Amino acid sequence: MRRRSAATPAQHSHNPIVRYFRVLGPGLVTGAADDDPSGITAYSVAGASLGHSMLWTAWVTYPLMAAIQLVCARIGMVSGQGLAGAIRTRYPRPFLYTACVVLLAANVFNIGADLAGMADAVEMVTGLSSHIFVPLFGLGMLVGTVYLRYEVFARYLKWLTAVLFAYIVAAFLARPDWHRTLTATLVPSFVWKREWIATFVGILGTTISPYLFFWQASQQVEEERAMGRSTSRHGGERPRTS
Repeated sequence: MRRRSAATPAQHSHNPIVRYFRVLGPGLVTGAADDDPSGITAYSVAGASLGHSMLWTAWVTYPLMAAIQLVCARIGMVSGQGLAGAIRTRYPRPFLYTACVVLLAANVFNIGADLAGMADAVEMVTGLSSHIFVPLFGLGMLVGTVYLRYEVFARYLKWLTAVLFAYIVAAFLARPDWHRTLTATLVPSFVWKREWIATFVGILGTTISPYLFFWQASQQVEEERAMGRSTSRHGGERPRTS
């Protein structure tokens, strides 16, 4: 991959808004990626079956997710490797292989859910069978991941996160009872029933997904390289290159 200097003209824009969006990187994309079809399904089930009783989990799970992303990002920045590479240098190989196998299994189901969710959404808009779009989306993502340069791919992903603003618009269009909504968000409530506990565990699992740990660390390494920094497998400071 061709390296670029960390001091690009675009990053020195006098517009503070432009500078702000320029520095947004792996954390933004990883956080947005957590809003995947499995997460949407879990949250929808929680709302449909339990009403407002789990809104308070948002301000509990968010700092946990942010903290884990920060740890993984720092692992990538210090070691110059993804999370798998860092585990390989610190732990026995059986531990690494077990983690990779579990991650592979989880990713297969997540990818299947993502492709099916996108295809179903297109079917609702076009009326065409979702079976047509599943392989098309899969092929498109494969080609983009393999052949696009990191800078281009990351830029597209960053701008695609803007679609999340649709949730804010949808919240107002739904016309909820704002007093009840704010109360349920700020005041924790517990329902000691099997359904409530199972849904709570599902929300934790889908909000703090294991594949995001590996994604965050690897994307941080790619971001560092794109900024013109060399990597060091033994950690420590990595000098900038021009």
